[in-house]
Amino acid sequence: MSHRVQAAGGVLHRPGANGIEVCVVHRPRYDDWSLPKGTFKADESALAAAVREVAEETGVSGMPELRLPEVAYTLPDGRSKTVQFWLMRAGDTGPVPDTDEVDDIAWLPLPVAAERLTYPDERPLLDLVAGLPPVTAVMAMVRHAHAGERKKWAGPDRLRPIDPRGQREAELIADALATFRPRRLVAAPPLRCKQTLDPLAKALDDMPIVLDAAFAEPSEVADLEERLTMATARLDRLRSDGRVVVCSQGKVMPPLLAQLTGTEDAEDFKTPKGEGWLLTWSGERLLDASRL
Repeated sequence: MSHRVQAAGGVLHRPGANGIEVCVVHRPRYDDWSLPKGTFKADESALAAAVREVAEETGVSGMPELRLPEVAYTLPDGRSKTVQFWLMRAGDTGPVPDTDEVDDIAWLPLPVAAERLTYPDERPLLDLVAGLPPVTAVMAMVRHAHAGERKKWAGPDRLRPIDPRGQREAELIADALATFRPRRLVAAPPLRCKQTLDPLAKALDDMPIVLDAAFAEPSEVADLEERLTMATARLDRLRSDGRVVVCSQGKVMPPLLAQLTGTEDAEDFKTPKGEGWLLTWSGERLLDASRL
């Protein structure tokens, strides 16, 4: 009975006559109204699960914009359940695939949606969304996948490829970030950075990957500050594309993210290989940087 149930879902929104509307679903099994959500599949990331569940229960392809707080509660059988939520902009719309789970959906203004929800634990998410400024740009920044050991690679380090573990990580990145619908893919020049985004590029109809040295580790530690200045300026320009994925390296990402968020300790942003962050902007203001 101590098993924790992991689930993911979304606050799916679209423009309405008087502000945004959000989607709530009716589940006949429980006779309740809730935000669309569901449990993970095996070897599925939380973000991929959230987008899949939203699509299955609403018929709408949701584009992730911002990670929201988790909601935790206890199920009737005594197990604990944690749901990871994302704010999602509504994209393409079709029929509801999972009609056994959901028999009705409603698009409602935020206050009305909050009243419709059966469970009070979900209502603070709508209060939070109501206070957000418009999201204008979303970026995913990932660290390259595993690429063996540097000391065991005989060739130039820039040509060191990802290994089998890294290939699997790259595929998981593609599964999660294809749902993000990026308009541009950018990688630091080392081969392992480009290869990390190759499966994602393929999933996006062979979208080109632009190589950009602004996101690469400098050869000399003393040049890091100059490199961070370059990377920050490049991100400023990339924001105009709205949705971008950047693959960078381990010595660049922590200080860059600390600088963007105004955090003193770059250690807070240490990122394992094959993992990354979701960065959300409203104009020039960074609203959030959350781990993917």
